[in-house]
Amino acid sequence: MTDPACGVAHGLAAEQPAGRVLVAVFDSPVAGVLLRCSPELGFRIVLLDPDPARGAGVLAFDDLPEDLSDADVVVTDHHRPELGEVLRDALARPVRWVGVMGNPRHEGPHVAALAALGVPPEEVARVHRPIGLDIGSRTPAEIALSTLAGLLADRNGRSGAPHGR
Repeated sequence: MTDPACGVAHGLAAEQPAGRVLVAVFDSPVAGVLLRCSPELGFRIVLLDPDPARGAGVLAFDDLPEDLSDADVVVTDHHRPELGEVLRDALARPVRWVGVMGNPRHEGPHVAALAALGVPPEEVARVHRPIGLDIGSRTPAEIALSTLAGLLADRNGRSGAPHGR
């Protein structure tokens, strides 16, 4: 029997996992890379931005399908004034995972924004920050790559640590 990974290395199509949705929140450079790369990795992707001038098509979680139990929500801008409301709405849905970009050396602005909206601390704690694997990301493409790598590791039941560790 041939190793399936070996076949993929030689050009045979791998079976893509079904059902996983990636909701990129806020039209940003990182979201742009996620939109381009996520389908190749087996994610159905949706861009949600509450600002209708940005033309995202999806303005709120209420515009998404009812079943989001397999959705990963990635907030790609932590400076937007709608941050608290969008996260509150994401946490109110049965999404699988919620994460916000940001510097791990500082408390994220989402903590105060959610507290001001009356979101209980145990719900605020569901928000992952920073997101992705620690690869020293600096550019939008690197941040998107690290985010997708972390989500793939999670989807595949792996830690995301280097091989052999």
